[in-house]
Amino acid sequence: MAQTALPKRQETRAGRNRKKRTKKRGFFRFVYRMVVTVLILGIIGVCWLFFTKSGENFRYLAADTIITTQHRQWAKYIIGEDELNKRVAKYTQQFEQMGTEKDTHTISIPTPVKAEEKPLVQIEEISGASYHGYVMTVNDPTKIRLGVPAKVGKGEKVSSMVSRLGAIAGVNAGGFDDPNWKGNGFKPIGVVISQGKLYYNGLGSSSSTQIVGIDKQGKMIAGRYTLNELSDMNVQEAVTFQPRIIVNGKGQIKNHKDGWGIAPRTAMGQRSDGAILFVVIDGRQPGYSIGADLYDVQNIMLKHGAVIAANLDGGSSTVLVKDGDILNKPSSQYGERYLPTAFLVFEHPENVTVPNVWQGLNPKDIDGGKK
Repeated sequence: MAQTALPKRQETRAGRNRKKRTKKRGFFRFVYRMVVTVLILGIIGVCWLFFTKSGENFRYLAADTIITTQHRQWAKYIIGEDELNKRVAKYTQQFEQMGTEKDTHTISIPTPVKAEEKPLVQIEEISGASYHGYVMTVNDPTKIRLGVPAKVGKGEKVSSMVSRLGAIAGVNAGGFDDPNWKGNGFKPIGVVISQGKLYYNGLGSSSSTQIVGIDKQGKMIAGRYTLNELSDMNVQEAVTFQPRIIVNGKGQIKNHKDGWGIAPRTAMGQRSDGAILFVVIDGRQPGYSIGADLYDVQNIMLKHGAVIAANLDGGSSTVLVKDGDILNKPSSQYGERYLPTAFLVFEHPENVTVPNVWQGLNPKDIDGGKK
């Protein structure tokens, strides 16, 4: 009995070794097939990206999206440095052209009686294929003022401006010098006009700039103007930014291809009844909201009755504050950014005083990166 048991144990051990070798070969075959599959898919993907029209469109969409971020230079790895420079130049020229048509829209200013028939501020949540955001309607445009920082040397969060000045709501407004994307938010780009006075003039040798703002009667002003023209038009609250995306009721952006990529967005528009529209779109947050292009924003504005609309600073600056709460989800990893300007809504703006924090300062001497 003992002599016959030994060969069986040897056979069992040999069988186990054969199974191990078979499993090992099976594993290596699986890995080999996976590697080959990935390589084939990679080759197909590269061919699609660089040798098909749809792939080219995708590359340029990706490049446009990167151009609007803190890492514009990375777009050269997708479309090449020459194409990147051409793309930026093309948008600059296109935005300039979009700001030149004369705006002839008129509005009916709401009387106090009409204004009391509905809330001063209404918030609507919106969503699309790639975005989630909000439309804030301000039914009386004369209730809007431009907020600026309280202290010299550093911008201020919109939520802080709202709280400090007693506003109902606020959104981010103009752009600012942002070296290495770590700017202190204190040096605006272009001009800042508050309460009918020129608070900041960073135009240098330029004679005109693209502005977004409101005149004394509550009419929205957007497009390229000189400082003298802005003064003659009694512009009360304004910042420099572009492009204007709707003029005289017509959208200026033809399609998504010309929409300047997908990103967080802030925009301002106006209906013919005088109501001001602020569109705030979150972005750069997969699973929640990737963002919108300017064609998306334009369509949202047109759907809500805008006869004029313009882009404001977006990206990580995009924020909407209502009754002290931040309604959207800013894309910055640090949360709300410190900014130089914000459009604020007040029940009684006539009682609000916004001091000029840049008074006596030379724009050339302001360091936008100093903490």
